[in-house]
Parts: sequence; structure tokens; C-alpha cells
Amino acid sequence: MLFKDYYKILGLETNRVSIEQIKVAYREQAKKYHPDVNVGDNTSEERFKDVNEAYKVLSTSASRRKYDRMWNHYVGSKKQHEQYKESERPKGSVFSEFFNMFFGNVKKEEKETKTKKDAIRGENVETNITITITEGFFGTQKKISLRTVDGKMKSFNVKVPVGIRDGEKIRLLGQGKKGENGGKNGDLFIKVQIKPEKKFSLQGYDLYTDLYLTPSEAALGTRVNIESIDDTISIYVPAGIQSGEKIKIPAKGYKDGKGGRGELIATAKIMVPKQLTQAEKELYEQLKEKSKYNPRTN
Repeated sequence: MLFKDYYKILGLETNRVSIEQIKVAYREQAKKYHPDVNVGDNTSEERFKDVNEAYKVLSTSASRRKYDRMWNHYVGSKKQHEQYKESERPKGSVFSEFFNMFFGNVKKEEKETKTKKDAIRGENVETNITITITEGFFGTQKKISLRTVDGKMKSFNVKVPVGIRDGEKIRLLGQGKKGENGGKNGDLFIKVQIKPEKKFSLQGYDLYTDLYLTPSEAALGTRVNIESIDDTISIYVPAGIQSGEKIKIPAKGYKDGKGGRGELIATAKIMVPKQLTQAEKELYEQLKEKSKYNPRTN
């Protein structure tokens, strides 16, 4: 029976070494003889296989003890270290004949290793849902249906968290495509798109709304009630406000995910009635006669 000196293969002079020393020696030798470093060198390739073979035996306490006992019995006691000789490696095998004798016949194991496919994780799947600003502010439940690879429809109940941002994704673990060969399923990512509402639009954490005013309210100033997303607020409109000017109401905007809120920004829009009563018409005529204001010259 031909024996391999696994300690010598790893560059160790004695078997009185720790597992950590064996690991260090293995890393050094594996780096030295790695095929990527020694392209086209068959000798280095074989040596690299020997290094891995030696480490497989010596890195495990049970197999290392068995190896040491057999070495001492068959080689050490006969002082035949100088007769050490590399045993042949069966064609296409990563293990030598000595390894096969040491651990038993591993041909079956090699065959199973070759035929066994690597586990492949399933692909992730991405889809979109559209929600309103109010749904995003308060949180909501959405039901979506997707067609699977086999053509069947599968439904999911999606919980949209409070204060979700436009463009954020909700992740459903394991609801993507199936894995292969025992691999995990992929995940389902649901991208949330927040659409504007009739009353509100959203920019960052700020909510925008329109504040409709009569000409007299804009000219004289007033206090009006305005609806925010979750209550009604009384605000003061300064005299002389112009169309397009904005009034900012702090902490009445969209949720920022940190316990705070953005601003509610009201844009003034001065509205003129399309049809005037006779009394209104007379008052506007009087204002026209008395007012010297001309927006085209001032």
C-alpha cells in the first residue's frame, strides 16, 4: 500500500501541529499551486489536487486521527518515510488511489457529485401598483393578481404601510419564481406609484392644494377654513395676496417615516364669478369708477 505524507504536502515538517496551523498551511499551498496562477502547468494542477486532498483529511479531527494511526502503523514503524511515493490518481478523479483506500471507494460519491446539480435560487419578480395619496398616508390593503409561469393566476394581499413613498418597493419573500434543485424561491417586489388626487398633489413630503379666494377676500384679507388630508384647519389669508402665492402650513403634509410630517402648501387662486347678479354688477361698476388700480401698469 502506498501512502501519502499529507503533512509534507501542506509544507509541515511534523504532525504535531494545530488545526489552525493546518489551515494556514493549506491556504499558503493552495495559493501557490492554484491553477489560475499556474495556467497550463499540469504538475501544479496535480499538486493543487493533492493539497486539497490533504486538507480534507487533516482538517477533520476524526479522519486526522485515523490517518495518523495508519501512518504510524504502516510507515512510521518501518521507517519508510524515504520510500514515500505519490499514488496514482484515477483519470478524471480529484482523489488519489491512496485517498480511496483510506476512505473507501469514492467512485460512487464522485458520480453523485457530478450528477448532482447546484441549487439555483429562483428569479425575483417585479410588478407595480397604483395608490392614492390618502391610501399612502393612512396605509391600505391591496389585492393583486399575477400570472405564473404555468399560465395560472395567483392572487396576493399586499399590505401597504403607512407613509410609504412614491417609488418605494414592498417585498414579499419567496413569492417570486420557484428555485431549482432545492434552491430558494425568488422574491416578489411591488413598486408603489402614488397618483395625485383632486384635492392634493405630493412632492417629497409636502402636500399641495389649491386655496380658492374671491377678489374681495384676496384684496381685504380674511380667515378661511382649508381641508388638510386628515382634518380641517383655519388659516389667515393676508390682504393683497396674489394668485399663485403660497401659504405654508407646517406639519400638515405627508408623513416622513420618522414620526414627523411635511408641510401643507396652499396655492392662492383668485376666482371671479362667471355670472354676476345685478347687485354684484353694480358694485363692480362702482369699484371700477373709484379704483385707480391697473395691474397692467403697476
